[in-house]
Amino acid sequence: MEARDVILRPVVTESSMADLDDKRYTFDVNIQATKTQVKKAIEEIFDVKVVKVNVMNVKGKLKRQGRYAGYTKKRRKAIVTLSSDSNEIKLFNDDQQ
Repeated sequence: MEARDVILRPVVTESSMADLDDKRYTFDVNIQATKTQVKKAIEEIFDVKVVKVNVMNVKGKLKRQGRYAGYTKKRRKAIVTLSSDSNEIKLFNDDQQ
């Protein structure tokens, strides 16, 4: 699996943005991705040093539309901790006009 196939998107929530000060970043990753694949992909794409990777599976939520019920997609979430001497990951462009 290639590095761009492992990392799908960053997770932008209130709690994940609060963790950016501690150099902890949250990403949605491929369902089959392992911790070592996530670590190698982050280091390759963003050119940083990863210290720790926590991975969790998130079940889909039950959603209803009238009498029909179904589940949202399940996903896999990875919380990546960077070393203190590595660069920060730019999630947003700082181009302000």
